Amino acid sequence: MSINEILTITIVLTAVFAYINHRLIKWPPTIGIMVLSLLSSMLLVIFGNFHSMLSDKAVQLASSINFREVLLNFMLSFLLFAGAIQIDAGKLKKERWPVLALSTLGILISTTLVGGMTWGLFGLFHLPIPFIYCLLFGALISPTDPIAVLAILKTAKIPSSLELKISGESLFNDGVAVVVFVTLLDAAGSGVSAVDFLAVGRLFLQEAVGGLLFGGLLGYIGFYALRSIDDYKVEVLVTLAIVMGGYLIASHLHVSGPLAMVVAGIITGNKVKDEALSDTSRDYLDKFWELVDEILNAILFLLIGLEMLIIKINMTVLLIGVLSVLTVLLARWVSVFFPVLLLRFKIKFEKHAVAILTWGGLRGGLSVALALSLSPAMHRDEFVLITYMIVVFSILVQGLTIGKLAKRLQRT
Repeated sequence: MSINEILTITIVLTAVFAYINHRLIKWPPTIGIMVLSLLSSMLLVIFGNFHSMLSDKAVQLASSINFREVLLNFMLSFLLFAGAIQIDAGKLKKERWPVLALSTLGILISTTLVGGMTWGLFGLFHLPIPFIYCLLFGALISPTDPIAVLAILKTAKIPSSLELKISGESLFNDGVAVVVFVTLLDAAGSGVSAVDFLAVGRLFLQEAVGGLLFGGLLGYIGFYALRSIDDYKVEVLVTLAIVMGGYLIASHLHVSGPLAMVVAGIITGNKVKDEALSDTSRDYLDKFWELVDEILNAILFLLIGLEMLIIKINMTVLLIGVLSVLTVLLARWVSVFFPVLLLRFKIKFEKHAVAILTWGGLRGGLSVALALSLSPAMHRDEFVLITYMIVVFSILVQGLTIGKLAKRLQRT
């Protein structure tokens, strides 16, 4: 299937599903589109024999799209930058300790707990999978996905301080999660005994700290460039260059592109918009990145739904996936509870903060992309199916109920 066909069919399907959702279902756009995409995929799987040509074309489309490449090397940079532009730096500074604790200590706790419980579940069903691969799964499923979180929190109507904690955590925990994932991936390939902890520390500094510094550099380059002109068309192009060029350079420098985009986006959304742009330019920039955010989110959630067509189903693994939904939620609760407990002496948390932070920790396309990056020898098919089930539950069930849960808890 040619690139033109892939793009055309993807955009047309996204537009059709978005229209149906807007007119009939009226759910948050990302959830509505994913539900329709999932239902369409299920119907094609069930009735594929009766409409073999249509089913074959759909499977061909899903197989032609490298989900990992599309998300990690293209869409993620735009979506993180667009999300970070919306963050108020002043308010984020007030929440810096909860965000830092949840995006570091929380990730490590969750990775360990999920890895251990997943290993136990596989053993319970007599599927002996090495513990290191289960830890890899813990690392890829633990980070809350900024794309899913930011898209759904817009309509959740939870307390603004809690919303900022969740969105801030989801934007910053990618760097830590990816470093943990890459480290475990290396350990799985070379043997746990060969892990050099000094090398792990250097990798963390290079990826995470390097990404933060590089993002700051990008943001200030953009600031000085935009301050010297007053033409909204050129200014929008400059921000595009920051995202596309910056992400590409970050990959060559081996620093965290996602963290760089978050920092550059926060600087652009605060210092640049406040000090370098006219009212007209600020309005155009906001609308442009809001549109990019909405369109790419819609396409991403369509692709998540279409992935069902090419995921290999195994009934035993399916049952493990159902149980894994519970274990991941339990691990999320523990990984929120302990950082909150440690910080309660210094910071006042909102009522029922642990419950809302637990239920609001959504998983999304990032986890699916990381699962797809595993090799077949690392039991990729099993972990992709389990990851997919957790992501679908997270977005559909948690995403649709987080607002109602927060409202009900606030009454008690």
